[in-house]
Amino acid sequence: MEDSVAIDAKRILLRYGTPILVLDKVPSEERITLARQIARTPLTERETRLRELLAEAGHLQEPAD
Repeated sequence: MEDSVAIDAKRILLRYGTPILVLDKVPSEERITLARQIARTPLTERETRLRELLAEAGHLQEPAD
């Protein structure tokens, strides 16, 4: 059974726009770390910052300009 912290982290990441297919590939410990970083980010910047963090970690491709 999953730890409640890991479940909460997954919910936070989904809430701020992490695609499920991407999230399934992110290890549980990394999900917790990402969720903690997002929780410290101002509300209006969370979705953008999460995408940046996922891209920096190689989990998400940033859209080409």
